[in-house]
Amino acid sequence: MSGFQRRILGAALALASLAGCGSMIPAYERPAPPVPERFPYDGATTAAATAPADLEWETFFTEPQLRELITIALDHNRDLRAAALAIEQARAQFAIRDAERLPAVGAGANVNRGRNGPGDPVTTYSAGLLVSAWEIDFFGRLASLSEAARAQVLATQEARRATQVALVGSVAAAWLNLAADEEGVELARQTLATREESQRLVQLRFDNGASSELDLRQAQSLTESARVALAQAQRQQALDRNALNLLLGQARPPQFRVAVPLSKVSLPELPVGLPSQVLVQRPDIRRAEMELLASNAQIGAARAAFFPRISLTAGVGSASTELTSLFKGGTWAFTAAPQLLQPVFDAGRNQANLRASQVSREIAVAQYERAIQAGFREVADALASRALLAEQLRAQRQVAEAESVRLRLSRMRYDAGVSSNLELLDAQRSAFAAQQAEIQTRLQILLNQVALFRSLGGGWGDAL
Repeated sequence: MSGFQRRILGAALALASLAGCGSMIPAYERPAPPVPERFPYDGATTAAATAPADLEWETFFTEPQLRELITIALDHNRDLRAAALAIEQARAQFAIRDAERLPAVGAGANVNRGRNGPGDPVTTYSAGLLVSAWEIDFFGRLASLSEAARAQVLATQEARRATQVALVGSVAAAWLNLAADEEGVELARQTLATREESQRLVQLRFDNGASSELDLRQAQSLTESARVALAQAQRQQALDRNALNLLLGQARPPQFRVAVPLSKVSLPELPVGLPSQVLVQRPDIRRAEMELLASNAQIGAARAAFFPRISLTAGVGSASTELTSLFKGGTWAFTAAPQLLQPVFDAGRNQANLRASQVSREIAVAQYERAIQAGFREVADALASRALLAEQLRAQRQVAEAESVRLRLSRMRYDAGVSSNLELLDAQRSAFAAQQAEIQTRLQILLNQVALFRSLGGGWGDAL
């Protein structure tokens, strides 16, 4: 190796040692949450012993059947599987970006046959290693692209966690809906049986001239209304079963039933008095922040494009006229060809690319702030509902009890001939509606607890 070649190699190694040391990525500062410091709620401020985002779903959902269904969904749900595969894809993309910062070394061999002048042809054999156009990342362009790819990996991980949070909550909601469906179907069956018996008695009275046709038609209408309500409840039950099967990733048996009645389901109360800062731990908001970091790193790559791009092509190998002496008696040689390319005129391409990267970051900031605002509203809605649904259920219970007593008294009055059949039918309608409303209010309270659990970012723990 000549002195000149050694100097070239030394300079290349010095540049390589400095590669990536300079970064043109803008300093990152997390945007301040554009929401109030605390959530609106009623009640005294309490401190949370456990951050909701760290609360395992197994701790929140304790019903054995529900926990089994959630476990099945985590193993077989296709959306969650696709989110996990997206992580692997992002990791592969990061590996590709990171590999661009290192030289690619290839081995090659060549046979050249020709004449140097009069005489027999000469065959030359050569073999060696070659580094082709290795970009020395002196200004951090490749490092910025690698950092952007790394942030995308983190974003896909958070997206997977967000998918899991949504899946756990959706399975719980579907299970609760099925519990309400079963109570609704049973209530509709009992109501239909009661009204069919009432219609039979009215029919007997009509046949014996003790009741008018108007009473008979009213009884028939009420019976058919109960049959309609039963069909509607059964249809909704079938739809909710299909929704649960989709979430689980596999079908449940057609005779599948919720193991406990809705009135016996109990979910723990999440703490109130939480600062809105807990929202930054939600997986979907963390995903938005990782995408913001990726956009920030892209600016560094765009800035570095304005500076010279330094690349190196080098090779080392042996050449010989005899194949047998290629590596033992051949002539060894080293070549190095550094190249520096300074942009002079690109018709504004680099400037436009930088501006596009800056706008992408501004968009990412807006999306991050929008995610926080959406999360704040979800939590605020759930807290507001929690404060009012309990009172609604208490009042609805009283309505159902009052309508039940009214129905009993109306039946006694009708049997005694004091009141008309119209009064009895109206009492039956009101009692049925009040019982249905009580079931739905109880369901809304439980669904609200699930929504609060989801909106606070709970249910993922150490998912990855």
